[in-house]
Amino acid sequence: MERVTLFKMDNPDIKISMEIYFNEQDQLIFDGYDIGKRVEDCWGDSDYEYTYTIEPNEVQKLFALLEVPNFNKHALLLEIKKRFGGNSAYSRFGDFMSANNIDFTGFTWT
Repeated sequence: MERVTLFKMDNPDIKISMEIYFNEQDQLIFDGYDIGKRVEDCWGDSDYEYTYTIEPNEVQKLFALLEVPNFNKHALLLEIKKRFGGNSAYSRFGDFMSANNIDFTGFTWT
């Protein structure tokens, strides 16, 4: 299972990791995890997890919107990184999906 890193930071007071990949069911998964003192100061717990799950039929819409030919999954992951990578990847990608009527399930946990 290929994973593409959208953002990674490793500082003494916070570690952030955001990745995107396809799971065994061909769902597109955005997986984010923040941990550290800054997270605890903000959320009251030292770790914060956040995900998006996009079903295969909705992923098909992303291929067209992002102009990725031939339903190439690797190319889609790289295009998502190119357009949405960075510390605000979760918000920017979620906003893009909402604006383009892509159904997805979001989840956060602290």
